[in-house]
Amino acid sequence: MILLGVNIDHCATVRQARYRQAGPTIGGNVEPDPVTLAHLCEQAGADGITIHLREDRRHIQDRDVERLCEAAASRVNLEIACTPEMTALALRLQPHSVCLVPESREEITTEGGLNVVKHREKVARVIDAMNAAGIKTSLFIDADEHQIALSAKLGAPWIELHTGAYANAYHTAARADEFKRLCLGASHAHSLGLVVNAGHGINYVNITEVRTIPHLHELNIGHSIISRALFTGITEAVREMKARMNPGN
Repeated sequence: MILLGVNIDHCATVRQARYRQAGPTIGGNVEPDPVTLAHLCEQAGADGITIHLREDRRHIQDRDVERLCEAAASRVNLEIACTPEMTALALRLQPHSVCLVPESREEITTEGGLNVVKHREKVARVIDAMNAAGIKTSLFIDADEHQIALSAKLGAPWIELHTGAYANAYHTAARADEFKRLCLGASHAHSLGLVVNAGHGINYVNITEVRTIPHLHELNIGHSIISRALFTGITEAVREMKARMNPGN
């Protein structure tokens, strides 16, 4: 069975549209509260909660991470950039796992995978620190054999394959090639002993193909679930995605 990690960042995006001046001390006294949403996702069957604490704090705030790490019933997966500040924060809060992602202040959302080859030393330092603390490390990377091989060499137990290029090509002639690349990458990673996760751009339509990528352990999905929840409520949105991920279970 493929596990579902629900990314709740965009609940915080809606909150910050009104309460951005509240800053990093924001708690659960304004709406919508991402931690309350996380609890509802868990009750609906989410296997974990993913949040991205960006350096510019555009959506998730420090206090959200603190509260979630204290109160979550499932696993907390904290997406962070490879910086000393974020490393120290993760070591202090002790989430179940961290996912190292690239980050640009200009982008709306994370675009493209982390270049582990280019940033080898920075990535290695974070992996070593997390391994020593007993925190699982995942690397958000493209399905490139060099990135995958180095991820394994550096001691990361997990990778998360970036599915954005595939999602963007879904209705084009490039879709088959992008899907093949993901499948080959997943098989290569599995052969090296890596746990294979995937995420970015996965929705209620392309999930029927995404779920057939070999060796998948977990999918991290946010935007599509939050969007569907506007019409059906978060409970139904999570349940429907899990059902489409694992038909017949």
